[in-house]
Amino acid sequence: MNSAESAVPERVAVTAEAAELIRRLREAHGPLMFHQSGGCCDGSAPMCYPAGEFRTGVSDVHLGDLIIDGVPEPVGFWMSGPQFEYWSHTHLTVDVVAGRGSGFSLEAPEGVRFLIRSRLLTDDELDRLRG
Repeated sequence: MNSAESAVPERVAVTAEAAELIRRLREAHGPLMFHQSGGCCDGSAPMCYPAGEFRTGVSDVHLGDLIIDGVPEPVGFWMSGPQFEYWSHTHLTVDVVAGRGSGFSLEAPEGVRFLIRSRLLTDDELDRLRG
């Protein structure tokens, strides 16, 4: 098995369109973070905040850091613990679509909103995540 096959798989990724929006938001607001709470309506959408503005708690799960070309620091992605219980078997991809969401996410004034696209993790990916 080579190192790529044995590496721990990522849980979260980003589309090119979302990466471009993240670059613009980073330029306007400084370092960023994402949190997905799993609440109803837009509470189930990933929310983008200035880094540290949303206080994560002990039950929040850090899924990973988005590495975006042109953004000098990783963009952390957290999910509430109860939401993670439902999504622990999935790989998430942050995407962006037209239409304004509600809430306090930084992209709202842009006329777009972040959303999650998901796929089931393979048995091999799950095994490597479990270590």
